[in-house]
Amino acid sequence: MEMMLAPELTICGIEELPAQSSRQVTHVLSIIDPDRAELTAFSTYGDHVRTTLRFHDIISPVPGQIMPTPEHVEKILNFGQYFHDRKDLGVPSHILVHCHMGVSRSTAAMMTLMAQANPDASAETLFERLAIIRPQAWPNSQMIAFADEQLGRKGTLRRELARHYGRQLKSKPEYGDWITSLGRKAEVDMAIL
Repeated sequence: MEMMLAPELTICGIEELPAQSSRQVTHVLSIIDPDRAELTAFSTYGDHVRTTLRFHDIISPVPGQIMPTPEHVEKILNFGQYFHDRKDLGVPSHILVHCHMGVSRSTAAMMTLMAQANPDASAETLFERLAIIRPQAWPNSQMIAFADEQLGRKGTLRRELARHYGRQLKSKPEYGDWITSLGRKAEVDMAIL
């Protein structure tokens, strides 16, 4: 099944942004920590539309940090709707989604955008495509849960996320300790191995 969203989809971290400047990115979704200074990498990009969201990469409350909320996911869906409704549909497009490392918030956001653009695609197909785009993907479970609900997916994204975590832990066992050290052991525990 051909996945529709944009001909080119990129997920990356902040340090990878300069290398993307020559790739004719047309739409950027930036997800960064609230206290992060404005990013300068985009000054070398050509014309593009950019949306910035600011929240932390957590799945349970941490004092002094901002959790992902349903409103953040709604803004991601608004970004997707804006892209879909643009007047220049025939012009080549390239969506870049980034967060700090390009592993969690950005991959959850890209999954949300792909699920929105492909309402009939199975969750399994969507996660397979995500793993091709960003092999190290470990989507933020809180964001996926909100997307599942807002897109009316009836738990299919959350269930497939557990299988995705299992596949990641099989191929990258070190992720278990790393994700646990980030205070997200609940995601490791959800993995279907």
